[in-house]
Amino acid sequence: MTTSITHFNGKTAEAFDLAPLAFAGFAHFTAMQVRDRRVRGLDLHLTRLREASDVLFGRHLPDEEVLGHLRCALADAPPNVSLTCFLSSRPGEFTPAGDDVNFDMLVKITDAATPPAGPLSLDVVEHERHLPRVKHVGEVSKTLLLRRANARGYDDAAFTDRSGRLSEATIWNLAFWDGESVIWPRAEVLPGVTMQILARRLDALGIPQQSRDVHPSELGAHLSAVVMNSWSPGIPVDRIGDAQLNEAIEFVRLLHMAYAEEPLEPA
Repeated sequence: MTTSITHFNGKTAEAFDLAPLAFAGFAHFTAMQVRDRRVRGLDLHLTRLREASDVLFGRHLPDEEVLGHLRCALADAPPNVSLTCFLSSRPGEFTPAGDDVNFDMLVKITDAATPPAGPLSLDVVEHERHLPRVKHVGEVSKTLLLRRANARGYDDAAFTDRSGRLSEATIWNLAFWDGESVIWPRAEVLPGVTMQILARRLDALGIPQQSRDVHPSELGAHLSAVVMNSWSPGIPVDRIGDAQLNEAIEFVRLLHMAYAEEPLEPA
């Protein structure tokens, strides 16, 4: 059975609700996996929505209003689903903001995600996202660069910035393991919710972490690598560009163990 539930401003979406959004690009979102009607890192998702709204719209919806819309949509959903929450405003794009901001909130619920098993190979592409700390819509480059990577024989693409530092992948955060500590690439990236969950849980477990510049030229068999997003806290990566990496079995096990330490909270 395929799950497909769409709510708009707290009610089942109708065609006239969705028509103005069909080609709209001035919005932001967060994506989460709901298990047994609960979510890991709910506080981080709410913080992401608040901060992104402040950047794009100059103010934000109260957390309780956001949660109310999420709960309304989840009331008709199975216990295990994927949920994406989009926030936009009226007036929309290509117009001055004016004095009043009227928010629209779209909640899309689909089947629970099934992440790839990996290991994945990543092409290396120079690319810097606009407003990298905001999870915004309309990023055509991510799909384009993914497909170009596929055409070159890779599963996906990893980005380098203008300084040559690895930053993130198309829809993923990157992380490395040198056998002693977790290495987060130091660059302008989206601070993913899964990444933030892992950082705080690894810290609580006493696992060393560092943030430093990582260049493609220094990759090799002395490092393991993973990608992560809401689908999974760690999918192994065995190749980035021409560099063959160490097996990530132990690294993946560590990340999944740390992620499981994060409590599930009622959505």
